[in-house]
Amino acid sequence: MNRFVGKHVVIAAMSVLAGFAATSAATAQAADILGNAKAGQGKVAMCIGCHGIPDYRTAYPEVYRVPMLGGQNQTYLENALHAYKKGDRHFETMHAIAASLSDQDIADIAAYYSAQTSSSKNNPDK
Repeated sequence: MNRFVGKHVVIAAMSVLAGFAATSAATAQAADILGNAKAGQGKVAMCIGCHGIPDYRTAYPEVYRVPMLGGQNQTYLENALHAYKKGDRHFETMHAIAASLSDQDIADIAAYYSAQTSSSKNNPDK
């Protein structure tokens, strides 16, 4: 009986360690992704349709004031896009868009918008 329990304890411990290793590898990979604002400039066309209109409000699926993105914190934008992608934030249009983005796309878009100021050329501080 003790050998049976001992084997299962070892297997369970190895499974937990493997889980930690996989999580650490994923975190390390995500940490290696750096946003490139210049690359992000070419990836924001789909954002401008809503976020590029001053005081724009959506009508579907609910009336919602579309936030301005220019000058927002890069980490906030990355976290928001990842949350839309995973479905943790609920807005169907944003989920559909974010689901099509790679982690690199998200980092680039966030870098682009976070670099904007009110004096930026073609400022999408929207």
